[in-house]
Amino acid sequence: MSYGTAGSLRSVTLDDVRGAQKMLSGVARMTAMEGSRYLSQLVGAPVQLKCENLQRTGSFKLRGAYVRIAGLLPEERAAGVVAASAGNHAQGVALASSLLGVHATVFMPKGAPLPKISATRDYGAEVRLHGQVVDETLTAAQEYAARTGAVFIHPFDHPDVIAGQGTVGLEILEQCPEVRTVVVGMGGGGLAAGIAVAVKGLRPDVRIVGVQAEGAAAYPPSLAAGHPVTLDNPTTMADGIKVARPGEVPFGIISELVDEVRTASEDQLSAALLLCLERAKLVVEPAGASPVAALLGAPDAFEGPVVAVLSGGNVDPVLLQRVLRHGLAAQGRYLAVRLRLTDRPGALATLLGVLSEADANVLDVSHVRTDPRLGLTEVEVELHLETKGPAHCAEVGRALQNAGYTVID
Repeated sequence: MSYGTAGSLRSVTLDDVRGAQKMLSGVARMTAMEGSRYLSQLVGAPVQLKCENLQRTGSFKLRGAYVRIAGLLPEERAAGVVAASAGNHAQGVALASSLLGVHATVFMPKGAPLPKISATRDYGAEVRLHGQVVDETLTAAQEYAARTGAVFIHPFDHPDVIAGQGTVGLEILEQCPEVRTVVVGMGGGGLAAGIAVAVKGLRPDVRIVGVQAEGAAAYPPSLAAGHPVTLDNPTTMADGIKVARPGEVPFGIISELVDEVRTASEDQLSAALLLCLERAKLVVEPAGASPVAALLGAPDAFEGPVVAVLSGGNVDPVLLQRVLRHGLAAQGRYLAVRLRLTDRPGALATLLGVLSEADANVLDVSHVRTDPRLGLTEVEVELHLETKGPAHCAEVGRALQNAGYTVID
């Protein structure tokens, strides 16, 4: 397999993806396809969820990493491999290397979640913590490769990696041959590019829709410019698709084969994660939930049957707690209010009585009595409430207002 120009479709072919599928036999699982009644009703057509969150290592990344490392020459394998990642790619490289008997060194940021660090080590890699952000970690990994001769395994910008990820597309066509639209999350673009090569190679009529996080959407300006553009400061909870610049190889494929790129807001991402957990009983990370977020944001925009690729499920429990709370708030099922009371006996009990009458369930209360911002006879109270939707949130607000309370922004 060889590089073509950035815009060349020959950089990865359907035959490459088929070859990768044979290579991955017995290594990567054919992950389940689960129907979603809720999303099907919302979209007005059948919606299937391709559950790569249930893949070995918890994401699709094993596919591309294994194909890339398996294709190395004997002397390259002997030198070992090196990668940089905060999570999914790290685990994919670690397991692939272990299965192939290749030593792997994985650089991870110092702030990477402990479960991901532990899992990467458990899969057999040597983990080195360096830097606070992935860019610093990436630089360290590339310097290590130059110094030691280890082969740097890029997470998305290599034809072998893209071919491996494309095997997801072959499985989609086998499991859902009537598919009309495939929706897939995009960071650097390796997964979307691979799926596009596989699906368009066999079914040119199928529509491929990529989804990026609103705060880390490098593809729309890159496609408009005709070349990869670097974002100054990508920001999103979906760290799996938080990439500042598209890869050269996937960009060329995506610019030709992906029909549309959409964006999803943070509220939509958190609501999608919550929906996957509550309705589908699937633990999905924010990046993996991005296709569902796109469906929630514009359900009329997708011709069915639709396959939404849940690309990963490696979510840090601490982040999961925050995202779920954010998702509940976005749906009006969680409300935080802050207000000031006169510091007198019974004032808090009176406030709680008003909330009880409004049928709001108090989850916790923070009661601040000493603060330079407060008057001599004031206290500040912050309450976290369980509510029943936007209408109920508005009802709680009116109840507080009618009782003479002023909610602080």
